[in-house]
Amino acid sequence: MVGNYKVITLCGSTRFKTEFLEAQKNLTLAGNIVISVGLFGHSGDSEVWENMDEGTLTKTKEMLDDMHKRKIDMADGIYVINVGGYIGDSTRSEIEYATTHGKTVEYLEDN
Repeated sequence: MVGNYKVITLCGSTRFKTEFLEAQKNLTLAGNIVISVGLFGHSGDSEVWENMDEGTLTKTKEMLDDMHKRKIDMADGIYVINVGGYIGDSTRSEIEYATTHGKTVEYLEDN
């Protein structure tokens, strides 16, 4: 908690940009501090990857994955954007990381 506010990190596939933005708005209006992704690599930010060589691409993706774990470290819990029940490998590892570190885990859709 920061002050009286719970801190929540959003997790999920970046293909669900609309749902991320909606969850961010709703959770913020409900009185939470929301930490989200830095870019939507699967829906709209493809120019980020276009001119990267394979080595740089791999390092960048590893950095972004690590940064997201640090965002989970800063939060009280995570909120999983699991549209249609979809949870990919990266999100599954973030859920496991959050659980291991005592964070709460909530879902957009019931599992």
